[in-house]
Amino acid sequence: MLYYFLVPLANEYSILNIFRYITFRSGGAIITSLLICFIFGPKIIRWLKNKQKDGQPIREDGPESHLLTKQGTPTMGGVMIILSIAISTLIWADLSNRFVWVVLMVTLGFAILGFADDYKKLTKQSCDGVSGKVKLLFQVLLSIGATLWIMDITSSYSQSIDNTTHIALPFFKDAMLNLGYFYVFFAAFVMVGSSNAVNLTDGLDGLAIVPVMIAITCFGIISYLVGNAVFSQYLKINSVPGTGELTIICAAVIGAGLGFLWFNAPPAQVFMGDTGSLSLGAMLGAISVITKHEIVLAIVGGIFVVETLSVIIQVYYFKMTGKRVFLMAPIHHHFEKKGWSESTVVIRFWIISVIFALIGLSTLKLR
Repeated sequence: MLYYFLVPLANEYSILNIFRYITFRSGGAIITSLLICFIFGPKIIRWLKNKQKDGQPIREDGPESHLLTKQGTPTMGGVMIILSIAISTLIWADLSNRFVWVVLMVTLGFAILGFADDYKKLTKQSCDGVSGKVKLLFQVLLSIGATLWIMDITSSYSQSIDNTTHIALPFFKDAMLNLGYFYVFFAAFVMVGSSNAVNLTDGLDGLAIVPVMIAITCFGIISYLVGNAVFSQYLKINSVPGTGELTIICAAVIGAGLGFLWFNAPPAQVFMGDTGSLSLGAMLGAISVITKHEIVLAIVGGIFVVETLSVIIQVYYFKMTGKRVFLMAPIHHHFEKKGWSESTVVIRFWIISVIFALIGLSTLKLR
């Protein structure tokens, strides 16, 4: 919004030229979303507590300590995150950029699904929310719609090269793989998979939000480089015009994540719930699809992949043999069962997330 109103005045007032720079507006987005969380966070938490007398339902088969320490903690804290991201983005981003709108719409759509899931769990005081089939159907349809929208935007921005159905291969210079019609389903799979992977990771205080911030920081960098013709040519990576503006959204997520972590740090005053985890995961997936770095997302978000694989392996092995590979899945609960404290699990998973992020970023240069 500020870009729309102030940049046209830059010819008369040269100081307003700073609003042309993505880096400056990214800094503004971080501060804005952080302040929104700090100012409105306590009020939102009080409102959630008043509406949720018993707090988020806790799994009875989970670690015993959770029943003692987490019972009564309100959920749906994702409302705080999404509100901060949306307002900050609308203030600082160039709203004529269609990529900004598709990412916001994907985030909001998955947030609504997560909110419905959280609300059903609270009203039934059960860990069973929206049925898995209904949830998956909604996610797939929304992701396919978003993919078609992204393809249309990409083709209109990149008129010289038709790479709408291509994915970039890391570690190779300008290497692109054309998936043809299958690309729509692949991109939808990335968004749905990313959304559910973050959701599975969100099981301990601060466990999901920090890896999300680490991953979104990487994709803020990737978006900026991919959207800049000079940098993308220098690094020999595929250029996608218009993606630089997504750096603003990524910056807003960092600020909102820091603000939320203030209240989510152990012992958590609020949980993000599916409202936050499903939407943030979908946002990561959408940005990776737009920037043509879907494979890099699997590296940068390696901790989410590990969490998801632990659940898949556990379920499959149990059905085949009647035995368990892990003491409990997702894998962060396995380490809790082995005697690790919650803070130990969380901090070590943060460290692993940083390592995955560094490996993912290295793909930009190692070609």
